Amino acid sequence: MNKTEELKEQLKHHLQAAQAIASKADDEGRDFSDDERGQVTEHMAKAREAKEGLEKAKATAIMRQALTDLGDGVELVEKSGEKRTPSGLVVPDAKASLGETFVKSGEFQALIQSAPNGVFGKDHRVQSRPVGYKALVTGGSDTSGGAFVNNQLMGLQVGQMVFQRPLRLRDVVTNLTTTSDTIEYVRQTSQTNNAAPVPESTTTADPGAMTTANGVKPESALAWAKVTTPVRTIAHWIPLTKRALSDASQVRSIIDAFLRYGLEEELEDQMVAGDGTGENLEGLGNVSGVQAQAYDSDLLTTTRKARTKVRLVGRSTPNAYLFNPADLEAIDLLQDNEARYYFGGPSGLGTAGTLWGLPVIETEAVPAGTGYVGDFRKAVLWDREQASITISDSHANFFIRNMVAILAEMRAAFGVIQPNAFVEIDLTA
Repeated sequence: MNKTEELKEQLKHHLQAAQAIASKADDEGRDFSDDERGQVTEHMAKAREAKEGLEKAKATAIMRQALTDLGDGVELVEKSGEKRTPSGLVVPDAKASLGETFVKSGEFQALIQSAPNGVFGKDHRVQSRPVGYKALVTGGSDTSGGAFVNNQLMGLQVGQMVFQRPLRLRDVVTNLTTTSDTIEYVRQTSQTNNAAPVPESTTTADPGAMTTANGVKPESALAWAKVTTPVRTIAHWIPLTKRALSDASQVRSIIDAFLRYGLEEELEDQMVAGDGTGENLEGLGNVSGVQAQAYDSDLLTTTRKARTKVRLVGRSTPNAYLFNPADLEAIDLLQDNEARYYFGGPSGLGTAGTLWGLPVIETEAVPAGTGYVGDFRKAVLWDREQASITISDSHANFFIRNMVAILAEMRAAFGVIQPNAFVEIDLTA
């Protein structure tokens, strides 16, 4: 087991142990005992340590790729203390998350230093651009910003991980960057391969019939379409009181575990189900030319035939399935004629690893009753602007109410280069 896998197992073990203790107390309708509180604290400390180690390992991999790019002649540009590729992609600090980078930034530090003793008074201005409105985080409530001033934030950390789904679609598509607001790319719509053995021509005279028998080479064809897709902005924000901003040293937890995650979750939803209208991306489910596989006999037969269509019609090598959790559960519960589970049953690992030799991505972005299989390398995600954080009190009447808004936003575009390299699967009998 490599270091990354070992850290993942440690993180999972300690979180599950802490959640088991919390569940027991909830079931019995009581608070933690002193012993349980100590155990939860210890498990969460070890989980936090494993998570930090895991983030460092992932960041190290990114840095190694950046060094590889540098070795290939890609120069990094340093601007305002950040290292970026020429296209503007930030090469992250191996030790810093987005939230940590924000709270350590010169802008945020200057903002804190402008407040006497780091406390924002009622007349203190927090300047940036205005944004919208949603649910308020306050400094006094134990269910809101006030929870951040308690010791070690145990409930917050467990809760955030419980309510967040794994986001893995980025792992299988092609990831590129862009410096433009509009992407133009060529989409292959069809191909005709007429290659054939051709005899040598035996005469200089016009053969009349243009056939291979007369030495005429056959003509093949490729059909293309130029597609234009705009870069779209994905954003959301939350309001805080100035008291919460002053007292919550772990404001970076809000950024990393909620704001940034929210952007990535919506991006994954758009990559699958975006309808291409308004400010929506054109998701895989709405791209013309994607193949369809009707339900055939059972789930296993249907999913296998869909894979074959990618190979024969799309002339591509599939690299993943996408399933809604409900459909993946139905596949896991399949049994043979003797009531034996195909995928190991309760003691097995199910299809979480692979199905028909391909990785399985479980995502709520795919509607129940539908699945996808394809060569996801032929779908491209262009990053225009990585997740950014802005803070302001210049919205509505926030200034006179001692409130600020924290805004997170990103910009990206998505396109499918070869639609018939994908198959939409009907999983409903």
